[in-house]
This record gives sequence, C-alpha cells and structure tokens, in this order.
Amino acid sequence: MRTWKLSAKEVKRVQVLTLVKNGNLTLSKAAELLALGYRQAKRVWKRFQAQGAGGLAHRGCGRPGNQRLAAGLRKRVLAVVQRKYADYGPTLAAECLAEEAKIQVHPETLRRWGIAAGQWKPRARQAYRVRRARRSCCGQMLQMDGSHHDWFEGRGPWCVLMVIIDDATNFTYARFYEGETMAAAMDCFWRYARTHGLPHELYVDRDSIYRSDRLPTAAEALSGSGPLSQFGRAMKQLDVTLILAGSPQAKGRVERRHGVFQDRLVKALRRRKIHSLQAANAYLDQVFLDQLNGRFTVPAADPADVHRPAPRHLQRIFCRIEQRQVGQDWCVQYDNRVFQLLKREQRLALAKRTVQVHEQLDGQIAICYQGRPLAWRERHPTTGVLQTAKMVAAAAGAALPPAAPAAASLNPALKRT
Repeated sequence: MRTWKLSAKEVKRVQVLTLVKNGNLTLSKAAELLALGYRQAKRVWKRFQAQGAGGLAHRGCGRPGNQRLAAGLRKRVLAVVQRKYADYGPTLAAECLAEEAKIQVHPETLRRWGIAAGQWKPRARQAYRVRRARRSCCGQMLQMDGSHHDWFEGRGPWCVLMVIIDDATNFTYARFYEGETMAAAMDCFWRYARTHGLPHELYVDRDSIYRSDRLPTAAEALSGSGPLSQFGRAMKQLDVTLILAGSPQAKGRVERRHGVFQDRLVKALRRRKIHSLQAANAYLDQVFLDQLNGRFTVPAADPADVHRPAPRHLQRIFCRIEQRQVGQDWCVQYDNRVFQLLKREQRLALAKRTVQVHEQLDGQIAICYQGRPLAWRERHPTTGVLQTAKMVAAAAGAALPPAAPAAASLNPALKRT
C-alpha cells in the first residue's frame, strides 16, 4: 500500500476544500484562495471528493524515484568497497570505483550507503559555541601558552616562546625557553608576577605541565582535592584559579597572539641577525614587547587594576616539591642523589618519617620537615664520603661566591648554629 505525507501546500488545500465541502465556501472563492485556475480547482475538488485528503498528495509520493539506481548495485558496490577500499573515504572510494571498476556512484550516495552498512561513521555534529566576553579588569585573568616555531629560521636552535596575555587588555609578556617544560612555565609566570603582580585566574591548555593524570592518593581522596601537577600546586599556594581549556579556541586570545609573534617577531629577529635565546630575550625585554603593547593593548572595560601583590619569596613556591622517606641511616634519596641529614636534627627523630625535597628553578635543594628546613650534606655517589659544598662546587666546575660560605649556597639550613 502506497504511503503518503502531505506537504504544507497540500494541507492548506485540504483545509480550504473542507470549507467547500461543508458549504462555507464556494469553489470559485476556494480557487482564488489557493491561487489556482477555476478548471484546476475543479479537478482538485473532484479528487478530494473521491479519495479524501490522500487524493491531494503528490502522485510520486511513496513511489521509487526515476533516478533510482539498480536494485543489486548497492550490494555490489559495498562489497567492492569493503574488499578494495576499506580504509578509503567516500569521495576517494567513489573516484576509484569510477576509474577502476567503471561504476558511477555519487560520493554522497556512497557515503549514505557506507554509513548504513557500518563502513563509515557519520560526521560528528559540530559543537555549539558562544563567544566569551573579555574579563572587565586588568589582572582578572591571564592566558598562557607556549608557541613552538623555528624562530631563528635555521640560524639558531628551535625553541619555544612562552606567552602570557591579559584577557581584558591584551597586555602581553613573553620569553624564550629551550622547551615548554614545568620549569619554563614557572619561570615565565614568576617573572610576570614579580613585575606586575598575581592574577586571579590563569587560562591554560590541558598539557601535563598544568594537570596530573595520576590516581589520587588516600589523603587526596579523603580531602576531596584531586592530584595536582607541580605547576597546579604552585597556583593553589598562590590562590590563583587554574582554568584548563577544553579546546584551542577557548584560549583564542593567546593563540592569535602567537600568530602576531610568528609574523612580526621572526622578521624583527631576522633584521637584527639575532640567533640565540639570550639575545632574543634581551631584545624582547628592551624593545619588542614595549612596541607590541603600545600598538595592540586595548583599554579594559573597568579601569581598575586587580593584580595582587606577589609574595616576597616566590622561589619557595615556584619549585619542584617531592615527598621522600628518611632512611634508617638518616639519608634522603632524590633524583639519584643521596643527602645525609646532620646530627643536629636528631631530636626530631626523622628516621622513617616523610620529608619534602624542594628543588628550586636554579637547581638549589632544600629539605623540609613540617615547613622547617633541615641541615644536610650530600654524599659522594661512589665513595659515600660526605662532601662539603666547596667539594661539590669544585667537582661541577662552579665558582663559589666569595662573600658567602659555600655550604650555605647548597643548604641554607646550615646557616643555623
């Protein structure tokens, strides 16, 4: 039995002709309302009387189309695609079918057949997005990201430009590093905060620098705070809300600023024949950033600057902090190094207790217990002999500052007597 579905025009005809049938309207008036000639209106009225509303449906409704492909073609085409073009897309598969198998099938038709047969997956529905308004105040939110590029165009090493941009004003800070690492992200943010203050929010991507994928510890599970990366822990200590972007478009302001740097900065470095990180950072600080901010900074909706003062000792926060257990020999092992706690800490009964090892960005080590720095000396990796700081520095080829004791440069806790 043929099925049919009325279009909006045909539904209107049913409604008007029903009025004619009920005697509320003349056929000539109905022809005028339906924009039909009187003779055509009579033919439509006759079909409506004989067949009802179904008589007004299009005659081709429910019938096979005149351009319908042969009945067995679909099965044959899908068999060829599965056998020869299983990893092809619909467009390429249709081209190869026409060229090699001499079978003409439109790519869209082949795509629908393949989806129905499970050969291809339908296109994902595009996510709906709404443009986010800028923050109203300077310092309310920063965006930070690293831009990997051949900045020196072969004249120097590949490196990354860490970029920080204020969401409200487009004010930008940037610095070159060898790679996008935890130390680079901390150092860049530290330099910005030391000069301009702390923001309230920081928008970053979902790199492992900013988030941790490890399972939470028992203490973290009980407290309800998930695992944090070293950078995330530093932001928590500074009370800066870390926002992880769900897509590159979410932090589009810093992504677009990458394009400005990759255009203008690359050409500026070429003109000045700069090919090292040190010279490039000096040029950024002394010339380029001032010119860039003078040209592209915009006024905020609210003139208030809401940056917060940064703590005095940021190096105690911007560091790598790891938990280690003190051995029965009062040694702490960290990064293939052994640190011997000194006898003056005996009253703390530290054996088998957990301490924190702080490795600062400049490589200095501090060992703390309940927030208190401990005194230690490092053991020689092969002989086990306790080394003084002078011996460690001499082995590394480092020049000790003449005004300060050598031990204090490695272990500030040794200053205590």
